[in-house]
Amino acid sequence: MKLYRLLTDDDTSAFCHKVSLALSKGWELHGDPSYAYDAGKGVMRCAQAVTKVVPGDYHPDLKLGEQ
Repeated sequence: MKLYRLLTDDDTSAFCHKVSLALSKGWELHGDPSYAYDAGKGVMRCAQAVTKVVPGDYHPDLKLGEQ
């Protein structure tokens, strides 16, 4: 099965570390990153989609971050 996650965070090194951790666990980048201004917080926010193929069947209770 192919899993999908959308990683988001403020535009800081923490976001880069979040994406790097996912890549180190076998997730692959899916598409380009996105950026948007969060007026409520007054910061730029980042988003990056990642996918990963794993054995088994999908279930909504699956913890994607643990894959």
